[in-house]
Amino acid sequence: MVESATSPGASSDPPSDEGSPRRDAGLAGDALLRPVRTGNAFEDTVSRLLQTVRLGMVGPGEALPSERDLALRFGVSRDTVRDAIRALADAGFVVSKRGRYGGTFVNERVPLVGLRGVLDEVDSQETFTAEGLDDVLGLRSILEVGAARAAAGRTLSKGQRERLWTSLRETSAASVDDYRRLDSRLHLAIGEVVGVASLMPLLADNRMRINELLDRIPLLERNIDHSNEQHEQIVLAILVGDAERAGEAMHEHLGGSEALLRGFLA
Repeated sequence: MVESATSPGASSDPPSDEGSPRRDAGLAGDALLRPVRTGNAFEDTVSRLLQTVRLGMVGPGEALPSERDLALRFGVSRDTVRDAIRALADAGFVVSKRGRYGGTFVNERVPLVGLRGVLDEVDSQETFTAEGLDDVLGLRSILEVGAARAAAGRTLSKGQRERLWTSLRETSAASVDDYRRLDSRLHLAIGEVVGVASLMPLLADNRMRINELLDRIPLLERNIDHSNEQHEQIVLAILVGDAERAGEAMHEHLGGSEALLRGFLA
């Protein structure tokens, strides 16, 4: 079982710098905290912060970077960042605290609401066409199967191997309420060890679309158990350098989610 898997020399994550996401140092964090489009600065800033929270780059109880840091990363004014944080706070994603150890922190329980629900205060349960479902699932298969194969074909550093083991263990031990976030973080961790910076924004954007769909169907405990077994097969194949098996295992894993989504939504 996943819980018994250990890696030689594995250790707990080092403490993060104050005011920074615990996992912000890698490509996944850089992909989300990148400059936004100036024509839609507020909306894009909200979207990037929402991705950072929903995809697990900043976990419950952890602090977002400072307003100044976020403004520099996004290439927007601090007023824009402040307005975006206020929108997320109103929607229940973050809470701001004052004082010496103050800042903006992710709520312990993240709401199941999408970007439209934050910006427009409307029901996020928009209708997806069959063509739209084909698009998001097709792109996911191309991106994630390819990422698994590419990751297995690389010589990974000790830190990268430990990162995969840590994400695997956290996902396996996750509660139902926190499973989607940690599942997302594991999939992004696989993409991150590929080492291709331009891959991460594509993975993150696609994963947000996938999560919007997954949030509309029941999270079944039997499916979680099966997913954890498949996660272990994927990570093990990557760590032993078996690119063909890694791709096959990821393809099989994504097929299970696709079957559920098509069954409930098509």
